[in-house]
Amino acid sequence: MNHLRSLRALALPTALTALLTACGEQTLYAKLDERQANDMVAALRLAGVPAEKVARETGFEVTTAQADFARAVQILKAQGLPREDFDSLGKVFKREGFVSTPVEERARLMHALSQELSHTLTSIDGVLQARVTLVVPERHPLSDKVQPASASVMLKHRPGLNVDALLPKVRALVVNSVEGLPYDSVSVVAFAADPTPASPPATQAALPPVVLALAVSLGTASLGTAGWLAWRRRRDGEPLALEDRRHD
Repeated sequence: MNHLRSLRALALPTALTALLTACGEQTLYAKLDERQANDMVAALRLAGVPAEKVARETGFEVTTAQADFARAVQILKAQGLPREDFDSLGKVFKREGFVSTPVEERARLMHALSQELSHTLTSIDGVLQARVTLVVPERHPLSDKVQPASASVMLKHRPGLNVDALLPKVRALVVNSVEGLPYDSVSVVAFAADPTPASPPATQAALPPVVLALAVSLGTASLGTAGWLAWRRRRDGEPLALEDRRHD
């Protein structure tokens, strides 16, 4: 009898632990700054997916329920999150105690300008991602002929954005940021991002099968225990009732 009670006492906590584990949270992204974490949590909650940010020593983590993990990844991808961390001019030209050659300085300058322009373009409402590639030929000291500079821009934007009205502004921004860059030498290609995944129907938003199975097991175990206890009380009470009748 004590053995059966020990098994019941052990089975219930074990099943509860498994149930809580199945309903646990999973990390989506880690080592984020607070701005990135806030943007991601806000986007997920607006899409109907519960999410939290957790502070760690290495930065912030964004977590969600295991059942929502796949949909959360799709939502963040459609929103262009997390945003890319672009290099600034100050970061690119940070003094490190080494003397750079003119070629290295020029390459770093082109990289810094591309990063700054990409960062500026991603701050435009509706633009999710931006890439700017600059080609600025070096002037030859023995030639009077100047090779024109060129630039290519790739934009990924939210569906429904008025791209036709945006493209001339993007070209003007790039032209005014690079010396000697003709307006006609700037090419811009825009792509619409996939729409944010819709919320699943109520039947699809149910608990995962493993959670349902554990819940059914817990319910069955509880009913079995209750029935066994009722049978024990009834069986233990019958001899007492017979004894009382004999005395009467």
